[in-house]
Amino acid sequence: MRITRVLGAALLALGLAAGPAAADSSLSPGASADDDAPTQAGTSFRTAAEIEQGERATASGSTGDYLYWSFPADTGQRPTVKATVKLPARHGAETWQLDVYDGLRRRQACQYGAQSRTAASDAGSVELACVLRTVRGWSEPWANDPLPGTYYIRLTVVDLAASDLGQPVGAEVRVDSKDIGGAAAVDGSLGKPLVPGIAVKSAEEKEGSKGAVLSSFGRDGWSSGWWSDRWVWTGIGGVLAALAGIGGYALTRGSGRPSRVPPGA
Repeated sequence: MRITRVLGAALLALGLAAGPAAADSSLSPGASADDDAPTQAGTSFRTAAEIEQGERATASGSTGDYLYWSFPADTGQRPTVKATVKLPARHGAETWQLDVYDGLRRRQACQYGAQSRTAASDAGSVELACVLRTVRGWSEPWANDPLPGTYYIRLTVVDLAASDLGQPVGAEVRVDSKDIGGAAAVDGSLGKPLVPGIAVKSAEEKEGSKGAVLSSFGRDGWSSGWWSDRWVWTGIGGVLAALAGIGGYALTRGSGRPSRVPPGA
């Protein structure tokens, strides 16, 4: 009976501990509405159009242009970048490529996805995708691990017929993330997110700038805190170990009564 009461109290404690983790993982920093999404892309890293996760941004350009967007990604997220290029009538096949860079402008490898694809001469569009590695809270200076901060998308054609250069094209991009949680947690955190220019801006400039997908990074609850669902699994392991110890003690301690000594012994 005592073991049953202890087990019930342990399960109740685990439920209370898992509550904040579930609430935290349900938060989504990105907006789902497309009304405020950019309709033009930048032409360089410095002029990249800022988008939020969950938005579908559009842009018009010419074959041969470099199209740039930027978005924020936080610790524990695994971003997926998708792009669709609408192609006009042309003379030959074209190969388009989607590249993603971090806040230090280091090109990030894709875990999987069609990062480069060739469209036949009669194809009306081409779709590209890049699933990044999970963003880490901390990394060695020499490593190329993805860290929280700004990420850049670059979309361009890398192979085409010379006669098709300069043809008008339309592009759509969208970024979504899967929250990996404590499975990717590390023992460390980044002092500041990798957001170019934020460190040298004054508080007035930050407040007066654009609503700031990237400018507000690390201020309005976007940057990661100390909590991770890794704490829940650590607590579960500790409670299970305690229950195992209690059960083993209850099974081995015996009745506690001294054995009867036979008469005449």
